[in-house]
Amino acid sequence: MIKAILLAAGQSKRLKSENKLIKLYKKTPLINHSLKKLQKSNVNKIIIVLGHDYKEIKKIIKKNKKNIFIYNKNFKKGMASSIKVGLKKVARNDEGFIVVQSDMPFIKTSDINKIYNSIKLKKFLVYKLKFKNKIGNPIGFDISLIKKFKNIRGEFGAKFMVKRLKKRTKFIKTSSVKSFKDFDKVSDFRTWSIKINPKK
Repeated sequence: MIKAILLAAGQSKRLKSENKLIKLYKKTPLINHSLKKLQKSNVNKIIIVLGHDYKEIKKIIKKNKKNIFIYNKNFKKGMASSIKVGLKKVARNDEGFIVVQSDMPFIKTSDINKIYNSIKLKKFLVYKLKFKNKIGNPIGFDISLIKKFKNIRGEFGAKFMVKRLKKRTKFIKTSSVKSFKDFDKVSDFRTWSIKINPKK
């Protein structure tokens, strides 16, 4: 079994007045864009890690039998804390897991499936998407790395651990750098609506 960990516990500090995951993008809450792609993918379960505004976010999340909810009471400690909480729902006999950010509306189901299929082959430990010279999320991990996640801290999540495993990393091509775009500011919602719908 391969599970996805969807990180949805952050405080959206840059938006100040509202949680970006609830904010509408193309008439849909931002979180549901990435969640929908996961629900359509081959991943067996989606572990949704909630924290800040968890009641409001849970209400608007697109329902699916794959969804598993877990609450991170230490969400203020950063992304690493949410990854570690999500891993509580990953079993030692699972094949691996994929860490996904919930503020990336352009991730592709096909890319998630590429990571899923690569984990199944068990030839590497880390699976990252690449477009030309750019690397982005989501990232897949072999289950053998689960113990190493106990030592990650803060907002950088697994970044430093992944760097040390470069020789054991498979880079998977994606067709567009847009897949790596995350929404951090109010202007992102407006700018990308114009780019995708130039007539509006």
